[in-house]
Amino acid sequence: MTRIVVAAAVIERDGRILLTKRPPKGHLPGLWEFPGGKLEPGEAPTATVVRECREECGIEIEPVDIFEVTSHAYPERDVLLLFYACRWVSGEVQHIEVADHVWCLPSEMERYELPPADVPVVQKILARGGVNGRG
Repeated sequence: MTRIVVAAAVIERDGRILLTKRPPKGHLPGLWEFPGGKLEPGEAPTATVVRECREECGIEIEPVDIFEVTSHAYPERDVLLLFYACRWVSGEVQHIEVADHVWCLPSEMERYELPPADVPVVQKILARGGVNGRG
């Protein structure tokens, strides 16, 4: 089975968390997720989250720290996900490579259908009251 390494951004802005919706075609169509993507060969995970947020959403972010590490075995691939707490720097979210987006309160996150590997991240955000534990 193929193993893919993905880096994703957990961005909190004004007490709200950014979720993006996957396009209707491709892997896990229509699910909500934290923005990010596959590491390019030789690319650092922090560089991946910056690049992916720029390419998919048109926003600039700054990774602050690793937030969570999860993995999930899908039938067609094994995915290792590195979630980074990130600071929003500039730009407004555009739907370049995403179908939709939402800035939601941590308490609203469970309303959105996320991939199984993202669920522990949502649970950690809820337990901490936010990405930075501020409530």
